[in-house]
Amino acid sequence: MNAQALPEIQIIEETDTELEPLYTVIIHNDEVTPMDFVVEVLKQIFFLGNDRAAEVMLAAHIKGSAYVQTLPRIEAEKRVQRAHQAAGAEGYPLTFTIERE
Repeated sequence: MNAQALPEIQIIEETDTELEPLYTVIIHNDEVTPMDFVVEVLKQIFFLGNDRAAEVMLAAHIKGSAYVQTLPRIEAEKRVQRAHQAAGAEGYPLTFTIERE
């Protein structure tokens, strides 16, 4: 008789490691930064599609601020810093903030 060996199964138990908390990125309206620049920042730095970037820009323009996306803190801070640098290089006061969920 041919006896086939069964594969060894290893059970891995989850540990109580805490996941990094998530942060919400918010864009704030200003009366100086051009709308097309805002859309480009949302596309290039936050990786939003063209339609979604335009929706976020318009929501901020109408309501004063708008939700952009939710990210781990380090990534949210990095993207907000890049957006502020890009706006500052062009002389625009475009502002993003982050809030813990």
